[in-house]
Amino acid sequence: MNDVLIDLAKKIKNIYPDKDILPLHEPTFIGNEEKYVLDCIKTGWVSSVGRYVDQFERMLAEFTGVKRAVAVVNGTAALHIALKIVGVKPNDEVLIPSLTFVATANAVVYCGAVPHFVDVSDTTLGINPFTLENYLKDIAVVKQDVCFNKKTGRIIRAIVPMHTFGHPVDLDPLLDLCERWHLIMVEDAAESLGSYYKGIHTGNFGKASAMSFNGNKIVTTGGGGAVLTNDEKLADYAKHLTTTAKLPHPWKYEHDQVGYNYRMPNLNAALGCAQLEHLDDFIDKKRRLVHKYERLIADYEGIKLFKEPHYAKSNYWLQTLIFDDKKYSIDEVLQTLNDYHVMSRPIWKPLHLLDPFKHYPKADLSVTEKLQHQIVNVPSSSYLGEDIDG
Repeated sequence: MNDVLIDLAKKIKNIYPDKDILPLHEPTFIGNEEKYVLDCIKTGWVSSVGRYVDQFERMLAEFTGVKRAVAVVNGTAALHIALKIVGVKPNDEVLIPSLTFVATANAVVYCGAVPHFVDVSDTTLGINPFTLENYLKDIAVVKQDVCFNKKTGRIIRAIVPMHTFGHPVDLDPLLDLCERWHLIMVEDAAESLGSYYKGIHTGNFGKASAMSFNGNKIVTTGGGGAVLTNDEKLADYAKHLTTTAKLPHPWKYEHDQVGYNYRMPNLNAALGCAQLEHLDDFIDKKRRLVHKYERLIADYEGIKLFKEPHYAKSNYWLQTLIFDDKKYSIDEVLQTLNDYHVMSRPIWKPLHLLDPFKHYPKADLSVTEKLQHQIVNVPSSSYLGEDIDG
């Protein structure tokens, strides 16, 4: 076993030595979580109707600066609805990074649309707008303000940049690209609550955006997500679709289209409200943890900590180490860390390499394919940043 990796594992474990196993990311409950959840139980408002759902949506919109937030059952549902409300139709192509969680592609397929995989930048871990521009010049054409794939004949309708591990994509050049190629932007902001691009919170740049509040996110509702938008009509449409497209009436069940039962339960929203009250503190501690990792790896060659891009302020949802693949085997890194009770994981397997997606169109993905052999996420829970100077 590699002595450097053993030493690294011991140092990471020593960040919080009292735990037998150092989790990758676990929630922190230090406020009103129990109080609010018990209030739901005592009043009987535990399902999809209740004051905490409305309160959670208001708090989320206020924190992120968007006009509206629509709470749903998970981040995948949020992305599915975001794509539908902006007009993604069956057989449309949607440009997405191959280096993302499978939900990004799944949501596209739920719409009957076609994922079209594009490469990322090793400096942002998000879609590379410059290589994408060159790729579109080769395979796409705009006719009557609609972008077509010259090779497939399909409309390329939208693009979904994903803010990887909370680090914002370089959005300005992507927005310029969207204007030139007549593409709709939908942000996959599932991991980026508390992250800012040039001083503006992520989720404000797409026509609609999606967030996740899964148990491992910086703020959790147990399971949950939200659609964010600055378009009131789109927000109303998202709310309608996610509440089974039921028309308002005191007792009649009238539905005007196929809808989805994607409503967030009041119990989950109550948990989320309590979590949002401490979000600033969570972010502060996670950013402090960055300095701990910087000092920890300073003496190792071939290992670096991924840092937020210069234009961004990241929530550092998951701390990310990048290994020189000529010096280290990712499997050996993961085996050593986990053997020493330091829970760690590789980045997702690129989606174009998964069986369900191998037949979909793709650009050159050389950066994506290299990064899959270099990236490891290490323990990132917010409490690990306690009492750390910097």
